[in-house]
Amino acid sequence: MRNILASVFLSLDGVMQAPGGPTEDPTGGFAHGGWLAQFFDEEVGQAIGHFFDRDYALLLGRRTYEIFAAYWPYVGGETSGFGEVFDRMGKDDGELAAIQMGEDFTRADKYVLTRGSPDLGWSNSHRLASLDELRAVRAGEGPDLLIQGSSTLYPPLLEAGLLDRLTVMTFPVVLGRGKRLFGDGTPAEALKLVDHQVTRSGAVIATYEPGGAVEQGWAGPETTSNREVARQQRMAEDRW
Repeated sequence: MRNILASVFLSLDGVMQAPGGPTEDPTGGFAHGGWLAQFFDEEVGQAIGHFFDRDYALLLGRRTYEIFAAYWPYVGGETSGFGEVFDRMGKDDGELAAIQMGEDFTRADKYVLTRGSPDLGWSNSHRLASLDELRAVRAGEGPDLLIQGSSTLYPPLLEAGLLDRLTVMTFPVVLGRGKRLFGDGTPAEALKLVDHQVTRSGAVIATYEPGGAVEQGWAGPETTSNREVARQQRMAEDRW
């Protein structure tokens, strides 16, 4: 069985839209495209290199697929390798994996989870119309499925129990609006921290695995004061 591993760039207020450039995804009036660049340091580059330093297939939402398909086959295939792209954003002394975008991203399978019918002209691209189809791919032979970006995937994958590991790179910026990592439809679930680091630019890189159901309890002593009883009554009557 294959694992589904995800990595996202995130603002402090949970926005993951268009970190890579001003024209990447301005939908919804998002005006801060390219917000990642000022915080990209050597350690962030190393973390990204480590994420892709394996045999892999890509699992993407339709819009992220279209962004990647319009960018990486051209900038990577014609001018440089993946590692060299990240070189320009902070890699030092060959410490990132030498993943050739023009070769590895061309050779890797790309699975697009979508109800639509996107142009799948990028090499080795495959449409998945449902979570059941994804579940079948995950149960088969092959390399792990890596997600980068793709905000629409996380709520359904989490709910279906298909997300095996999530690396969240949180940067010291508040964006106010934009597409969020866990938007509408996200189920309640605990996560378990398995790795973390803080980079020199202030990015917090934390990796999580599923942690089971959310357990409820009191963080302090429970109170049954008259004032609390009255507050509970107002809430029940929708007067709070």
